[in-house]
Amino acid sequence: MTSGNDFDHDTMNAVVFAARLEPHRSLNRTGFLVLMGFVSAVSFAAGLAFLLMGAWPVFGFFGLDVLVIYWAFRVNFRRAAAYEEVRLTYGELRLRRVSHRGQTLEWAFNPLWLSIQQESHEEFGVEHLYLVARGRRIGIASFLSPEEKGSFYKALTAALQEARRGPTYNPVT
Repeated sequence: MTSGNDFDHDTMNAVVFAARLEPHRSLNRTGFLVLMGFVSAVSFAAGLAFLLMGAWPVFGFFGLDVLVIYWAFRVNFRRAAAYEEVRLTYGELRLRRVSHRGQTLEWAFNPLWLSIQQESHEEFGVEHLYLVARGRRIGIASFLSPEEKGSFYKALTAALQEARRGPTYNPVT
């Protein structure tokens, strides 16, 4: 039995805001295969032309170009596995950052003492977002575009204000 002024533990742990931020990649696997097929075909045709002219070493360099482009795209796809998770309850804001290698860093903040800072450029928009609490300043949403950072800033600020107000308690229901 609880007194009328106690809040349920589940109410305090209710999720006010949750977001998973991932880097944008405009080229999917199918597009990658099509692009690599095209680059390979063009490189092979150009290398074959040089081979028929008697410049056989050039043929190998065209193949090397294809391998370098393939390697660069593979690195790009591996880096796309990184993400950030932001989860806000009435009791805490938890930031979880996972690198493309699977390394995880986590921070927990009290929403009452947390502020969000943004650095904006008049021409480019929002450039950086930071969570600031107790002298710590943690950068967030680094891989979002300026418009997405502005939208994320507004949504997280509104959610923080709701978390600071606390849960609504209705004893009738």
